[in-house]
Amino acid sequence: MLDETSFRKHADSAFDSLKQSLIAAEDSADFEVEDQAGALHISFDDASRFVISPNGPARQIWISALATSFKLDWSDADQDFVLQKTGEKLKPLVSRLINHQLGEEAVTLA
Repeated sequence: MLDETSFRKHADSAFDSLKQSLIAAEDSADFEVEDQAGALHISFDDASRFVISPNGPARQIWISALATSFKLDWSDADQDFVLQKTGEKLKPLVSRLINHQLGEEAVTLA
């Protein structure tokens, strides 16, 4: 498990990159992203909301989306936060969840 300092460094970097990619994707899809107290909130036209936040004590990034909780762990091999169950990295997972919510392949986060 990562120590707190390493987790913060990786989480901050991942969040900054994800936030920039989401802001860029807002123009091509029907959602809005906001940074609220260190968590990213993605709002959709139908009033649905995803929340992506770091969980320091667990050293994970948590995503609440589609009535499910996704918990991603840091992978040294991938140099990214990864959902162990599927092997998906943070951005591809968020892309998949947004596209599922929208019902179309509108978003590819890079």
